[in-house]
Amino acid sequence: MHCQSRQSLLKKRSHSYPAMSQLLYLDHNATTPIDSGVYEAMLPWLRNEFGNPSSVYSLGRHAAVALTAARQQVAALVGAEPSEIIFNSCGTEATNTAILSALAIDPDKRHIITSTVEHSATIKLCEYLTTRGYEITWLPVDAEGKLNPEKLEDTITAETAVVSLLWANNETGVLFPVEEIAAISARKKVPLHLDAVQAAGKVPINLESLGAQYVSLSAHKLYAPKGVGALYVNRKARLTPLLRGSQEDTRRGGTQNVASIVAFGKAAELALTALSTAPKHVKKLRDHFEKNLLSTIEGVRLNGSETHRLPNTSNITFPGIDAESALLLFDQEGLCCSAGSACSSGSINPSHVLTAMGVSRDEARASLRFSLGRTTTETDIDLALEIIPRIITKLRSAQPVGGSPVHSLL
Repeated sequence: MHCQSRQSLLKKRSHSYPAMSQLLYLDHNATTPIDSGVYEAMLPWLRNEFGNPSSVYSLGRHAAVALTAARQQVAALVGAEPSEIIFNSCGTEATNTAILSALAIDPDKRHIITSTVEHSATIKLCEYLTTRGYEITWLPVDAEGKLNPEKLEDTITAETAVVSLLWANNETGVLFPVEEIAAISARKKVPLHLDAVQAAGKVPINLESLGAQYVSLSAHKLYAPKGVGALYVNRKARLTPLLRGSQEDTRRGGTQNVASIVAFGKAAELALTALSTAPKHVKKLRDHFEKNLLSTIEGVRLNGSETHRLPNTSNITFPGIDAESALLLFDQEGLCCSAGSACSSGSINPSHVLTAMGVSRDEARASLRFSLGRTTTETDIDLALEIIPRIITKLRSAQPVGGSPVHSLL
């Protein structure tokens, strides 16, 4: 593809994004910008409608009605009953609540099943639980990041308290076979928690037919603010609250963040409407993006399944570069993406997801995640395809013998 000049591309983008004309945001799996409709919906609840939804006077009743409406909107997005949605602070709280609740319901069972590629919310909790005497089974994935359901079935025992698995991987976008996972868990009569933080709004979800007991959700992946999430609890499942109090029908204590919950509801409504068109549009852009990079940059490799993944996610290895250096140079160009791994003391650790897939530590350190969103345009992709090869070439040409990170370019 013939890429237009950087100046003409930036000029095009400035007409579409007047407030963000210098920002090329390809990190929607990290967080999303707040949709203008979502922003407008939450504004009244930050100004005059400041009532506590637990109060009996009209100001409080208005807030309670708003919570009910938002609960209906979120439930509609995931095919659930409104009473099955519990609002909280984030996906991490939802995941911790689900796992700890399952353990509290049957304290004699001390076995947990999860996978090697989970989000840190699950991994860190499970690592902590090992210090409390729990046994954790870490299910492996194959070279494409896919999980074999038969291994799950073989691992469940009479001591298994809960199975906790991702719906969609945040780094590679790889989708787990949740229908098979749910069927196995139901057959074995073991509670199932699914982390759907990355999946909601990107793929159709119908929890009524799926049969999972707990599902984690987060608003800031849906073009709503950070600091609000939800836990789906199947109406037939038991729940032991993590935070005790009178709110959320006693299932989650703490005064509700009304403005952000309203925003969550509006974001869920918009996401449900967009599900018929947005994933196809985003996938078309992503496939064009990947095809161009794979054909123009030597040695580039896609990480994860080509077919069984989210329509917006590309995880790519660029051999011969250091991801940290690339991120810093991209930032100077206004391009935002991710290494898909934790950054500590100025050094990027190799992704646990990629290493679990058999990617070497050096290649994991040379890998980048690009995640598109509903607002990503063809012009954005054209601009990215002008920036990325140029930066990769620059990094490779400056790479010293031995492959140590290059910081002199920065």
